[in-house]
Amino acid sequence: MSTSDDKPALRQQLGVGEPDALQRLWTPHRMTYIAGENKPTDDGSTGCPFCRIPTLDDREGLILHRGARVYAVLNLYPYNPGHLMVCPYRHVADYTEIDVDEVTEVAELTRQAMRTIRSVSSPHGFNLGMNQGGVAGAGIAAHLHQHVVPRWGGDANFMPVIGQTKVLPQLLAQTRDLLADAWR
Repeated sequence: MSTSDDKPALRQQLGVGEPDALQRLWTPHRMTYIAGENKPTDDGSTGCPFCRIPTLDDREGLILHRGARVYAVLNLYPYNPGHLMVCPYRHVADYTEIDVDEVTEVAELTRQAMRTIRSVSSPHGFNLGMNQGGVAGAGIAAHLHQHVVPRWGGDANFMPVIGQTKVLPQLLAQTRDLLADAWR
C-alpha cells in the first residue's frame, strides 16, 4: 500500500512528471518520424522514402508535380500547411553532386511551388532551404531535398514554441489536392 509520500517518487519513476493545469494536445504520429522509421541508413538496409515515393501513385505519394529530373511532394511531417519539398529522382545526398539540369529544375520547381502556394493560400512569406547532413538538421540526409515552407504572420505562436506541437487546419490529402489542382 502506497502512501501520499510515495506518489512524487512513483510519478518520477513512471515518467509522469508533476501535475499541472496545462491541457495536452498529443501528436503520437510524430514518433514515427522521431524514431527514424523509413529513414535510409548508411548501410543500405532501409530503403529511401524519396526514391520510393515516385513509384507510388501521385495521391498516395502526396506528389504535387513530376518533372523530368525532379518532383515536388508534400512533407509528411509539415511545419505549416503547404510545406512541400522539391527532390531529384536521383539518389544523391549533397547539393554539389547534382548536375546543372537538376539544379535548374530544382530552382524552377521551387519558383512554381511558391507561385502555386501563393495562389491558394496567400502566405506572407516563405522559408526555402536544404539541410545538408544530419548535423545541419537533415532528417533524411541521404537524399537531397529542398524545403518550401509557407509562412504567415504569427504562425509561430505558443503551440510550437511552448507546446512543441503544430496545429494544421487541413488533412494532407486535402492540401495535396488543393495544390496539385492549382499547379496545373
